[in-house]
Amino acid sequence: MAAPNSQCDSKKPNPETFQLFSSSVGSAFGIFDDVSPQINAIPPPPCVEVLASDFKVPLFGKPKFESVDFDGVTLLKGRVNTQQVFGLSNSDLVPGKYEGGLKLWEGSLDLIKALRSEIKSELISFGGKRVLEVGITFFSGGPTLIVYMATVGCGHGLPGIYSLLEGAAVVHFQDFNAEVLQSLTIPNLNANFFEKSQPSSSPLANDAPEVRFFAGDWSEIDKLLLPVGTDATKIKDSGYDFILMAETVYAINSLQSLYNLIKKCLIHPHGVVYMAAKKYYFGVGGGSRRFLSVVEKDGVMSSKLVAEITDGSSNVREVWKLKFK
Repeated sequence: MAAPNSQCDSKKPNPETFQLFSSSVGSAFGIFDDVSPQINAIPPPPCVEVLASDFKVPLFGKPKFESVDFDGVTLLKGRVNTQQVFGLSNSDLVPGKYEGGLKLWEGSLDLIKALRSEIKSELISFGGKRVLEVGITFFSGGPTLIVYMATVGCGHGLPGIYSLLEGAAVVHFQDFNAEVLQSLTIPNLNANFFEKSQPSSSPLANDAPEVRFFAGDWSEIDKLLLPVGTDATKIKDSGYDFILMAETVYAINSLQSLYNLIKKCLIHPHGVVYMAAKKYYFGVGGGSRRFLSVVEKDGVMSSKLVAEITDGSSNVREVWKLKFK
């Protein structure tokens, strides 16, 4: 089942509806196919910090930008594809190499709309806060199952960029692929924030927000995201006030790793997680409700439904807020 690549084939911005596997994957899994066969694991690359100066111009030049409107706020998103960035066929998924971060998936749009509503209702404020946008992990599953899945990652970085526009002091972006950060996230950030801001908001200005980019797997990335003391314990009050994530709870075997990362990185006790996801991802067992069962079983955090989207373009989508009890 080949997923459409509207990032490069359509002039009209169009967030992708859920597509599970590209036809380029060896086994032609579909959304209702049995996903139990074994697949050889591919180890993830080491986690690294990607510098803003590492901006990578795609093979066919700098990305072209399209505007996306969020109830009065317009953001720009770049248009690049896997052939330009990776030298690979235009696919949503190449196991071990590319995990879908170049696409703009609908969950990120749902997330920004929910954040705007929360801000308008004076329930939250990003002013002076620390924000992490969590993206795709390299998921290798358990000993008998390996599932690769293309999701939004922080590829475009629009929720994180939106938090910057709302006054966040620190925003960190995480994605599986360094190439996605280099060729898409960083240009999007420049186009939406630094190139539009006053000179005092330049990346080199003393009062500019701290913006950093990290590539790697959820199971290891916290070692780069969090400062540690000499005794390998977290420095007091380190972490993030907000963690933003969209379409990250797709595969059942990755849910615990994601939840562990959240608990490590979220500031206690006032940190907040906003999660946009499908209610169910058919064929891989994940979804917002399955992830919330992990949260409930642990008993450390509470959850609240912020928005439900049933527009008929995909299965039911939701935005949830998580907090420490």
